[in-house]
Amino acid sequence: MTRRRAVMTGGAAVAAVGLGAAVATTASAGETSASAVSATSSATPSAAASSPSGEVCYRLTSETTEGPYYIDADKIRKDITEDREGIPMTLRLKVIDSESCKPLAKAAVDIWHCDALGIYSGYESSSGGGGGIPPTGIPPTDAPTGTPPTDAPTGAPTGAPPGGGHQEPTDDERYLRGTQLTDRHGFVEFTTVFPGWYRGRCVHIHTKVHVGGKLTDAGYEGGHTCHTGQLFFAEEAVLAAAEVAPYNTSTTERTTLDEDGIYPGNGAQGGLLNLTYRKGRIGRGVVGSLTLGVDPDATHDGTDL
Repeated sequence: MTRRRAVMTGGAAVAAVGLGAAVATTASAGETSASAVSATSSATPSAAASSPSGEVCYRLTSETTEGPYYIDADKIRKDITEDREGIPMTLRLKVIDSESCKPLAKAAVDIWHCDALGIYSGYESSSGGGGGIPPTGIPPTDAPTGTPPTDAPTGAPTGAPPGGGHQEPTDDERYLRGTQLTDRHGFVEFTTVFPGWYRGRCVHIHTKVHVGGKLTDAGYEGGHTCHTGQLFFAEEAVLAAAEVAPYNTSTTERTTLDEDGIYPGNGAQGGLLNLTYRKGRIGRGVVGSLTLGVDPDATHDGTDL
């Protein structure tokens, strides 16, 4: 089954619910900034141009590798958490046509990511932050690791080379994976947890956008993939999350956003999320948002890089 090529960029950060201050990290091409904002405000999206109707129109985002741990769209659901522990996260994505700026309704959006300790469902025996090293309770340091290691065990992700190659699942677990269809305004929302990290990669969420298919009893079938990308997290938020259990039990060497071999380094256009959370209380939850501008006529399955 094939599916199509896409864009990603800006998208306003969604304000945290409740009183007090929140931290909103916002992205514009190539840089990230963080500021304290009131809980009822939102960040301004970084945009390229406006449509005739005045709606902000976003550029095509960078395509990235699919990675080795993709499992085709077979879990149509909003809440993908299952039994995974971690910081609660709401992920809000909007999908638009990058040329017309119009929302794309009934596009299938896949997301999948590792858990708080770097494990992917379906690949529990081959994925994992420390290459199978059990946690010792020693929290990771703030210092980056420098160069991603090249001596990872066979089957363990390293962040390079970009192609990665696909691996067949090794188990029947499917936590932190899900697919939803966009509504008539182009929106989808997922309930998940803040991802952890594994050897050689910064914190990220994988995503695909599919068009032209349909829902069946087996999931989403047909059509083609118009975008394969990854969603990234500002370093400030990752460091805050690393102080919260169970993230603070990980002993895996951590790769920063700047060190990552896959992040394109171009801010929201490359998938850098807008993040909102209570300052000093990230453990209570995070909201991540981004607009994905796609070319519904293109095909990018993430294996052509």
